[in-house]
Amino acid sequence: MYLTILYRGSLISCNYGCEYCPFAKRQQTAAELAIDKQSLEKFVNWISQHPQHQFSILFTPWGEALIHSWYQQALVKLTHLPNVNKAAIQTNLSCQLDWVEECNKDKLAIWATFHSEWVSCDRFLSKCLQLNHQNVKFSVGVVGFPKFKSEIAALRQELPNQIYLWINAVKAELPNLSPADREFFQSIDPLYELNTKHYPSFGHSCRAGKSVISVDGDGTIRRCHFIKSPIGNIYDSDWETALYEQPCTNQTCHCHIGYVHLDYLNMNQIFSSGLLERIPDDWTIHKS
Repeated sequence: MYLTILYRGSLISCNYGCEYCPFAKRQQTAAELAIDKQSLEKFVNWISQHPQHQFSILFTPWGEALIHSWYQQALVKLTHLPNVNKAAIQTNLSCQLDWVEECNKDKLAIWATFHSEWVSCDRFLSKCLQLNHQNVKFSVGVVGFPKFKSEIAALRQELPNQIYLWINAVKAELPNLSPADREFFQSIDPLYELNTKHYPSFGHSCRAGKSVISVDGDGTIRRCHFIKSPIGNIYDSDWETALYEQPCTNQTCHCHIGYVHLDYLNMNQIFSSGLLERIPDDWTIHKS
């Protein structure tokens, strides 16, 4: 079995304070963080105990994970497991990057987001250039507020051309965007318009629930992050019976980590092996 897992543990704290984020500058107690650490280590061990399956894993924490050593070590361990094809993570890239050298970098991928309110372009760019020097696959993203246009333009100017810079469309703000704003975002990210839509999903075939699942710190399986009903638990002996094809029960899907798995959108043709880390299959083609 080839299975993609979106893992989200109990981490809900972040070292940044973005005004649009509910987890901004939120702190957790040492005891709460210890639970998250134990859950993550249990998950990594579970992956290693199922060598008959091939896994691709994306960590999608509610907060910043890579400032914690246990997430760094989880990526190190996972990238060296023969039954792991890829281990990727969403991050603000505020951590040190020395741990990267311990990874199998052929399997490591980074989804990095630039928050100009909390880090200078130069500092963030230096981390990107370090990853590039370390030969790590990564994409860079920003939240699509017009007030960040100058910082976005500066970042695109300085990033190597082969690094994809995506714009996360703020759906609630789309009606307020000027044509010039949308044209600017499209000039930075040729795939921007893909992220502006609420895709019809009810009754449609989706890989979520069959070959793609969401797993939380307790091991609870859900079809995806956006359908809250549990379908099983990876720590149950019969966990595999929970995985089968079934149509989506939500009316629409508008987040990249969700709609890319809808079969009718054929997003694999765009992202191929870079689906988890949000890198188009051949960025140089899209860039040109």
